[in-house]
Amino acid sequence: MWMQVVGKVALAQAPPLNHSWAIAMQVTSRGLSTRTLPYGDRTFSIEFDFIDHHLAIRASDGQARSLALRPQTVADFYREVMAELGSMGLAVKIWPMPVEVSSPTRFDLDTVHRSYDPASANRWWRIVSQAARVFAQSQCQFVGKFSPVHFFWGAFDLAVTRFSGRPAPPREGPAFMREAYSHEVISHGFWPGSGLILEPAFYAYAVPEPPGLKEAQIRPQGAYYHRELGEFILPYEAVRRAASPDQEILGFIDSTYDRAATLAGWDRTALARKM
Repeated sequence: MWMQVVGKVALAQAPPLNHSWAIAMQVTSRGLSTRTLPYGDRTFSIEFDFIDHHLAIRASDGQARSLALRPQTVADFYREVMAELGSMGLAVKIWPMPVEVSSPTRFDLDTVHRSYDPASANRWWRIVSQAARVFAQSQCQFVGKFSPVHFFWGAFDLAVTRFSGRPAPPREGPAFMREAYSHEVISHGFWPGSGLILEPAFYAYAVPEPPGLKEAQIRPQGAYYHRELGEFILPYEAVRRAASPDQEILGFIDSTYDRAATLAGWDRTALARKM
């Protein structure tokens, strides 16, 4: 919920880049941060520091604020962040309602969620940071359009997406989702578990999904197609226990991309780096 508060500040201020890329967070050497956000002729950013456990707000005029990440309610965190932004001359108005969660409670009224475990937060961020490193490596041989490796605070997943360059059939759903899948994509990511998958896992999917993908043989052993989700899943535990976690993730990304792109008829030659 704290990340949604900060994410909605980015949503209010960031230019509307395609596929909502401007509002996603970036993995940093200390945690997760917004992109540089415009505010008149100034700019600012907000970073979650999961090493020293504080929220850093930094503006281009040299002003900076640091708020401790500690057990407190979502309502208190929301009020504190909004107050600090206002004191820096960066007053931002956001819609204080969480998204992509069941039974949402307005940020300013949420006095139920109040936990913060520094050790767990740091451990989770270190997993995300290592995944981001491998995801970036996986893109090096692809020369088509692809997204940054970034963190979506609504679904709470780290993601990277490749595009074929062709429009996709119109999709049902909210406007941001229709725009996100306006073109053919193959996406890979990691999330800590929720809904149908309670354990941490890496995922892969194609939109639109080509016929035959459900039955495709992929690597590594332990990865499988989850029919309810419509995605390939590689449990984090299988990666953690592997002799080479990097190769386990890269094998998953390479094989799912290979099968999905081939079955969907992507121009593999044009999209691959010439050796």
